[in-house]
Amino acid sequence: MWRSLFLKGATCLLHAAARGPPVLLHQKRLSSSHVVLLSKSRALLTKNHALQLEVSSQCTQYKPPWVPLYGPMYVSVKTYKKDTKSIVDFPVNPITVTDIKQYLRSKDIPFHDGYSCLHASNFFVVDSASDLPAGSGRENFSLFIDKTTGQFLCKDSLVEGSWEDLQDCLEVMQKEGQTSLSPHVLMDYPESLEEQEERESELREVQRIWSSSVPLWDIHEEEAQLIKTMFQINKISNATLKKFGVRLFKPTKCLVFPWFGGPDSSLKGVKLLSAQSTDGGKVAYTEATIPKSSTYHNLFGLPLVGRMDSEMVLTGSEVDTLAVSQATGLPTVALPRGVSCLPPALLPYLEQFKRVTLWLGGDMRSWEASKIFSRKLGLKRCSLVRPGEYQPCPLEALAQGKNLSRIIKGSISAAHKSIVSFKQLREDVYGELANTEQVAGVKWSRFSELNRILKGHRKGELTVFTGPTGSGKTTFISEFALDLCMQGVNTLWGSFEINNVRLAKIMLTQFAMQRLEENLEQYDYWADKFEDLPLYFMTFHGQQNIKAVLDTMQHAVYLYDISHVIIDNLQFMMGQEHLSVDKFAVQDHIIAAFRKFATNSSCHVTLIIHPRKEEDDRELQTASIFGSAKASQEADNVLILQEKKLVTCPGRRSLQVAKNRFDGDVGIFPLEFLKTSLTFAAPLKGKQKLRKVSKSEEEVKAEQDTVKKEDLSVKKEKATKVEKQLEKPVKATKTARTVKASTAGKNTADVKKPSQNEEDVAHS
Repeated sequence: MWRSLFLKGATCLLHAAARGPPVLLHQKRLSSSHVVLLSKSRALLTKNHALQLEVSSQCTQYKPPWVPLYGPMYVSVKTYKKDTKSIVDFPVNPITVTDIKQYLRSKDIPFHDGYSCLHASNFFVVDSASDLPAGSGRENFSLFIDKTTGQFLCKDSLVEGSWEDLQDCLEVMQKEGQTSLSPHVLMDYPESLEEQEERESELREVQRIWSSSVPLWDIHEEEAQLIKTMFQINKISNATLKKFGVRLFKPTKCLVFPWFGGPDSSLKGVKLLSAQSTDGGKVAYTEATIPKSSTYHNLFGLPLVGRMDSEMVLTGSEVDTLAVSQATGLPTVALPRGVSCLPPALLPYLEQFKRVTLWLGGDMRSWEASKIFSRKLGLKRCSLVRPGEYQPCPLEALAQGKNLSRIIKGSISAAHKSIVSFKQLREDVYGELANTEQVAGVKWSRFSELNRILKGHRKGELTVFTGPTGSGKTTFISEFALDLCMQGVNTLWGSFEINNVRLAKIMLTQFAMQRLEENLEQYDYWADKFEDLPLYFMTFHGQQNIKAVLDTMQHAVYLYDISHVIIDNLQFMMGQEHLSVDKFAVQDHIIAAFRKFATNSSCHVTLIIHPRKEEDDRELQTASIFGSAKASQEADNVLILQEKKLVTCPGRRSLQVAKNRFDGDVGIFPLEFLKTSLTFAAPLKGKQKLRKVSKSEEEVKAEQDTVKKEDLSVKKEKATKVEKQLEKPVKATKTARTVKASTAGKNTADVKKPSQNEEDVAHS
């Protein structure tokens, strides 16, 4: 029904276009998240509830091509299904590449296969010269359709949208007998006053920073050398800096990297890079972007790439791009968010390259990201630079005088076979031995005991977490995941037990370490910081089908490069449709599916499972996990939140690591729940530690010295008393022996020798 109404509205559009040019409202770079027709068509669709559009307050003048389907941090949301409890932002029927190809063939749209996108004939007319009917032999294959999500982008007109939007356009064309459409057929939803003010404020800030900054190659030579030394870019020439348009923002001593884009190559944003030296003599970089990182989609260096270039190098930072470009002359671009994410909307811009070399950095995290990103880009065309002592990040390699062209030529293919020999594994094994700390994973900042036992949080593992009902499993695991998320681990929450609002409230309280109900004036401050975390939520609630959950997880991994998924809890996926099947067999099937997902997607899955009913005075064991033994067998880690229900004193909760496949270490440590911040912490041990909190270091040290002196004097007094007691019997014994020997006139051999015990006493 809604499609027919849409076609009627589109007909009004075409008639209006025939009478004259359409009046556009806030024409910008288009986004699929809020696509409407002209005002008449929009009114008709809204009246009949054909399309339900949801627009957030994150709109900017240039809408990013990356349009998420769910998540609290991003620009806007288009809903496909709506029920009484929540909005499911994942499409009800996920699209497949086979479906896309069949549909395009049915509409007689020419296309050919690409690496990550389908290249279709562009039917969006930019000018009269491109007004060509489909199938004329002069097709322009500049319409890119993502094979995984169906998102499309026209590189000529910069029109973009979802798969449903593209279907609607083709239906309109077929209905009206047209061979092409104007790019203006898709329009942005009108902005609110608040959105417009925010967009204009961001643009003013971008222009202010750019106009206030000075070209780095134009400043005084001594000052330029000082800046280069601070950022460790001494080997980068002024010609390279000028080529890429790098500037210096003097008030904060930051490098400014511009983002030029759009049809007119206008300034859309900037990235500010600051540097700070560390104890090891290296430089730690801190970056900030305007607009915020979630909408900053700048492939730095892309405007310098030619249309005929077939080889390129992909780096993880702008300074590495400068180094590779200067040393090799190859087309080089930098990812906007480093190794944390490769937005799928950037893939069409990389389709022209037949060979892509990923050199994202010099640590193990960069190596893992290279392997993940190569799957999106296409394994057959990707080669990876393995980090190591002789292959550091590009900037360090240039500073050390290494041959960057040779390193790139020596990169290894990302594609692999099913069977390999140790020769192929040799470098991987050496890498793990040489980088034990990085291989161990991301460390927790709030749970040092977990670092001691588990060593870290690693991708591709399955963690099973259990605990008694009401013991605080969700509260603990939310802080457990928040700790990692604060360190840059992209996290997806699937809370089927409590709704997302309540979960977000808990995590925000843990993030702020205080009750915000009592400090509402600080809410905006902490909410702004919390919003910048790479944290996403599934909108499922209650009983769900395992296939829908796995499809959503896979979709999130593709869009946002999720590396940690929390499922709370498994019992909610054993729904009503499995009543006639053995529940243990169903649970085994679900666990096997999550195990396969974690391995294939290189994503850590934390699965919460309720335990069997146990007596209140008994501790839980691995065998206490509900279901068969498959859960503990498939899991890499098993965590148990122990609780002594009959005890009310501090220390009634503890966390037990019952399984650790990484290195076998297991153990248990106490936890103390802090109600004011909803956090868990290790309790303080002993009264002396409690005194240390309230006293200064000098007082504590003086007390310790006094105690040591007192102990020493007491020991000396005891030793003196013992010596006096031992000396008296020894002297008496010697005198008696001497007298007896002289009076008896006997030899010393006849004198009775002291016993061994007496000798020991005398010696002491």
